[in-house]
Amino acid sequence: MELVFSLLQWLSLLPPLLLCALLFSYPCIILWLRPERLRRKLRSQGVKGPKPSFLFGNIPEMRRIQNQLAKSEKEQEGANDPFSNYVATLFPYFLHWSRVYGSIYLYSTGSIQALFVTDPEMVKDLANCKSLDLGKPRYLQKELGALLGMGILTTNGDLWAHQRKVIAPEFFMDKRMVNLMMESANAMFCSWENKIEREGGSAEMVVDEFLRNFSADVISRASFGSSFSEGKEIFNKIRQLQVAMAKQNMLIGVPGSRYLPTKGNREIWSLDTSIRNLILNIARRHGHESVLHSIVDGAKAGPFSSCTPEDFIVDNCKNIYFAGHETTSTTAAWCLMLLASHPNWQSCARAEVLDVCQGNPLNSDMLRKLKTVTMVIQETLRLYPPAAFVTREALNDIKLGSLNIPEGTNIRIPIALAHRDPAIWGPNSDRFDPGRFANGITGACKAPHMYMPFGVGTHTCAGQNLAMVELKVVLSLLLSRFEFALSPKYVHCPAFRLTIEPGKGVPLILKKLD
Repeated sequence: MELVFSLLQWLSLLPPLLLCALLFSYPCIILWLRPERLRRKLRSQGVKGPKPSFLFGNIPEMRRIQNQLAKSEKEQEGANDPFSNYVATLFPYFLHWSRVYGSIYLYSTGSIQALFVTDPEMVKDLANCKSLDLGKPRYLQKELGALLGMGILTTNGDLWAHQRKVIAPEFFMDKRMVNLMMESANAMFCSWENKIEREGGSAEMVVDEFLRNFSADVISRASFGSSFSEGKEIFNKIRQLQVAMAKQNMLIGVPGSRYLPTKGNREIWSLDTSIRNLILNIARRHGHESVLHSIVDGAKAGPFSSCTPEDFIVDNCKNIYFAGHETTSTTAAWCLMLLASHPNWQSCARAEVLDVCQGNPLNSDMLRKLKTVTMVIQETLRLYPPAAFVTREALNDIKLGSLNIPEGTNIRIPIALAHRDPAIWGPNSDRFDPGRFANGITGACKAPHMYMPFGVGTHTCAGQNLAMVELKVVLSLLLSRFEFALSPKYVHCPAFRLTIEPGKGVPLILKKLD
């Protein structure tokens, strides 16, 4: 009897023991065994990389390199040259590892295993890959869910195809769209002229926020049938959310970090809820207009095994709000900084605008004739692409180049490094020289697929034509009305806030043209 009782006591301990074993084995499998199996497959093919730690991967080493090498890397790359390779200060660990391990190497952030690629041949294979086995990384929906959710920027397969079919046609450029952009730009420039007159013929202005509001007004009116003033709260909160999530960037891939009730996470959760409610209110009021109408209709007809119709509306609106105005306004700010620093190119672009327009309002035909302005924009996008990386994930085992890439591997192409590689762009790759695009992208570099400001492959930006026209409009109108120089207060410090933007703004000294 005593033996039976003892046996029962031991059996009663089995459930908690099994639970403990499961709780221990799960993180071991997720955080070490599965990633290590993936790393072994790549190492067996000659892929090297820094040794990861348990739980955090290479994050501790990334922090150490950031702290110890950022200053020395900056000095090596030319700290006094405002057009030097800012990767040395923003991402010194990638530059360091590239020197140690070459053009293809493996590193990890938490449970995410990333293949870092600057090899032109592998980039070409990725750009030409049409397989559904290569798609957007699945971690984006989790780690950046508050900002991007399951919108067109993060999804794959049938849902992504449906989203692109719904959204892409709405960004087709027509006369109405150009006129809308001109109205928004003219309103902004009138406020600049008033300030210049009040201050006696010249004025200093930090242009970033003006450009952000202009771009937000365009996307609000074009996509949602509302003015910027009506959607201002949404844009402001999305901007706050972008900054808050950029602060958490180093923790992406660390399991459970986004669930901890930290100050940063609480701010993200609060902003996410507010933005969702604001977008749904706009959808109820303007759901019959333009892109929003298509999104609302698309929500009723989509393949929704993984997201609700309401999520479809909210997430795609957030994607358009973010990508549709933040990246364009940032590029415009960089463009003005570069033209202010290179008055010869500013004069050349202005002369072209005045010659083509002859004092008449801009139209689509005129925009197509602005070759120098187009080259200036292309060169700005080369030196300061809005996105830092092209990111993909092997959704199943896939072969790229000579590598068999196992399922779950993330692939990251650093756009800034690709755009400044002397082997591709020549010895002056860090210099602002729009003339390199005189014969188009194919004439500008040895490997045209290495120019990727709007991404590569099947997931290229659906709004790239809209962005290029918007940049041409705002730049042409500005050049025809003002001359400008960089303020002595300008501090060159590119910052990574999910996009690459001027860290301390772009202050310009503006004068009206005679």
